[in-house]
Amino acid sequence: MAEPSRKRRIEGGDVHRDRPRGKSDPTAPPESLAALDRLIHERVRLGIVSALAVNDSLTFQELKDLLGVTDGNLSVHARRLEEAGYIACKKTFALRVPRSEYRLTPEGRRALERHLEHLAAVIRWARS
Repeated sequence: MAEPSRKRRIEGGDVHRDRPRGKSDPTAPPESLAALDRLIHERVRLGIVSALAVNDSLTFQELKDLLGVTDGNLSVHARRLEEAGYIACKKTFALRVPRSEYRLTPEGRRALERHLEHLAAVIRWARS
């Protein structure tokens, strides 16, 4: 039988099993790597919360144009963020045409800030 690999995947801990875990090991990834918010980390959802972080609100069409995604794709991702309480959607009608307007909630802003802090820690680790 083949000997099991001595390397681990980066998401679970140390790069090598033989090395001690902790701050003294420069090859150990930061805990921030495992702490990344998987809900926000996805490309379209990160785009949505980032765009809403710098705008008071954006319509469905504005987000769609900005991110270059389809109606269905944006709808699914926006719904996931809305269910998590990260964004809020206000639906109105203008001349019988539906209009969805999105804004970032305080909880969504905190989640984005945490995510950005974790990403910064991962970047510092990767550059070290």
